[in-house]
Amino acid sequence: MAIDNFIPEVWSAILLDHLDKSFVYGNVVNRDWEGNISAYGDTVHINQVGPVTITDYTKNTNMTAVETLTDSTQSLLINQSKMFNFQIDDVDKAQQNPKIMSNAMQRAGYALGDTTDQFLASLYSGVNAANIVGLGSDGTPVVPTKTDIYAYFTQASKLLDEANVQTNGRWVVIPPWMKKMLRDSGEFLSDTVMGDQVKTTGLIGSVAGFSVMVSNNVPNTASAKYKVMFGYNGAITFANQINSVEAYRPEGRFADAVKGLHLYGGKLVQDYGIAVMTADPS
Repeated sequence: MAIDNFIPEVWSAILLDHLDKSFVYGNVVNRDWEGNISAYGDTVHINQVGPVTITDYTKNTNMTAVETLTDSTQSLLINQSKMFNFQIDDVDKAQQNPKIMSNAMQRAGYALGDTTDQFLASLYSGVNAANIVGLGSDGTPVVPTKTDIYAYFTQASKLLDEANVQTNGRWVVIPPWMKKMLRDSGEFLSDTVMGDQVKTTGLIGSVAGFSVMVSNNVPNTASAKYKVMFGYNGAITFANQINSVEAYRPEGRFADAVKGLHLYGGKLVQDYGIAVMTADPS
């Protein structure tokens, strides 16, 4: 890659494309406010409309006074900033595949995506206390087996139903060991390998109304207390942006280098919109 031919907007788009493909948690959250980021420390205001009252209608009778809707605002802070900075020596560049810089950008995108997914996975900690009932805790994690794993999924579904969470767009992100347990249980409703989609999004099928995703980023303590998050796509809001991608010639080197800055933030905006199981594989 020659510096003279570097177009920041093109490389930023390539990087963002690879970043999106590496998401698991990032693919199950709300991203409606993503266009509002310009710098680290930005605050994105999320407005939510309150409930609408339903009343009886009586023929030939005046309706009650028109209702004034209420709303509430939450703030999404863009408080995460990650970067990369790598070089390709001119000697290596001359001897290797000319697409090496493109491949390096792809690797950068996947690495950024992996880091971001770990951040989003950590948002489980804001779950409403009512939405862990029957699903274990730090003090007493559940130890699922292939004969009862499905019951934990239906328990999570029950908790979300009782919280009036919509059934559309429900998902769960599980660790690999739980994927095997589900398959061994005989309750795995859909087990279709879908090529690249499985590799990039982690989607493997559907269980108890949840689209099942697999990730090694499921939070855990000493590989014993895995925090398995069940939710729907309106529970967590996420916004990210490749703020800057620059090419340069490092001082003292015969090399092309690229550095980039990734800004993002995420928030659990509906604590009742997720349920969390604390599970021990042993």
